[in-house]
Amino acid sequence: MIFRASLIREFTQTGLLVGAVLTAILLVTQVVRLLGLAAGGALAPDTVLAMLGFGAINYLSIALSLTLFISVLSTISRCYSDSEMVVWFSTGIGIFDFVRPVLYFALPFAAIVAVLSLYLSPWSIRKAAEFQARVESRSEISQVTPGVFVESKQADRVFFVDALSGDDRTLSNVFVQSLQNQRLGVMVAARGHQETAANGDKFIVLEDGRRYEGTPGQADYKMVDFTSYAMRIESKEGKSREGSPKSLDLKDLVVGNPSPENMGEFHWRIGLPVSVVVLALLAVPLGYVNPRAGRSANVVLAILTYTIYNNMMSIAQAWVVQGKIPGWIGLWPVHAAFAFVALLLLLRRAENLRLHAWRRRFMGRG
Repeated sequence: MIFRASLIREFTQTGLLVGAVLTAILLVTQVVRLLGLAAGGALAPDTVLAMLGFGAINYLSIALSLTLFISVLSTISRCYSDSEMVVWFSTGIGIFDFVRPVLYFALPFAAIVAVLSLYLSPWSIRKAAEFQARVESRSEISQVTPGVFVESKQADRVFFVDALSGDDRTLSNVFVQSLQNQRLGVMVAARGHQETAANGDKFIVLEDGRRYEGTPGQADYKMVDFTSYAMRIESKEGKSREGSPKSLDLKDLVVGNPSPENMGEFHWRIGLPVSVVVLALLAVPLGYVNPRAGRSANVVLAILTYTIYNNMMSIAQAWVVQGKIPGWIGLWPVHAAFAFVALLLLLRRAENLRLHAWRRRFMGRG
C-alpha cells in the first residue's frame, strides 16, 4: 500500500504540473491563431472566446494523453536516476508490480478521454460549425472590425470604419470602395448608421460625405458631396455544411451510416482511450535510466515511440477509410502490436533484474 500510494501521489503531482504546462501551451497557441484571424477580418472579434472554448475541448484529449505518458515516464525515470528503484527492488518488488499503480492512475484518464473523444469533441466541432455559420449569415457591416479594411463576401466592396458603437449601428469615419458597372466608386463620410426598411432590407446610411466615381486609368472622375447616402447591404445566408464524420454523434456514426469514412472515425474515437492505457504501460519500461548515464536516450526513445504510435493510428484510420482494412478490424492491430511491445519490454526488464540478482548472489558467495 505504501508503494502504491507513493507512486500514485508522485504521478498526480507530476501530472498536475505537466497538464498545466500543456494546457497553457494549447491555449496560447489557439489564442494567437484566433487573434490573427480576427485581426485579418476573417473572424469576428466577439467570437474569439467561443471558438477558443470549442477548440480547447477538441484538443483536450490529446493533451490528457500526453500528460499521462509524460507523468509516468518522468516518475519512473526519476526513480531510476535517484536510485530509488534499487530500494524498491531490494524489498522484493518487481517491474511488473509497477503495472497496477500505473493502471490505477491511467484508467481515470482513459475514462475522461473516452467521454471527450466519443461525445464532447464531436459536439464541440458541430457547435463550432453552427456558430461560424451564424456569424457568416450576419450583415457585412456587422463583421467589420474597426481600424481594419474588410472586403465583402461578394468581393465588390471594401469597408473601413474607424469606430463602431456598442450595438454596431452607429459608425464613425467611414470609407467604402465599390465597383459597379466597371466604374470604381469611393465614398468617405464623417459618420453613418444602419437602418432597416419595412420590407426587411438593411441599409447603411452615410452622412456628410463625398463620393468619387470613375473608370480606373481614365481622368473622367466625378466628385459629389452628399448630406445623406443610403447603400443596401447584404445578409448572406450561412453556408450549409454537411456533417463531417468528426462532427457526427456516435449513433449516427455507426448505426445511421456505417460507411468506411464513418467507421474510420469510430475506430479513431475508441482508439484514443485505448492508446492512453497502452502508452502508460509503455512508459514503465521506457522510463529505465542508468544512474551513471544521462536521461536523454530514454526521452528520445519515448518521444519516438509516442510519435510512431500516433502515426500508425493515423495510417490505420486512413486504410480503414480507403477500404484496405475491414471496418470490423479497425485500429486494433496497432493497439495490439504496441501492447505486445510493452509486454516484451517489461519481460526484458524483469529478466535483466533476475539476472542481476543472480549475479549479485553468485559474486557474494564467491
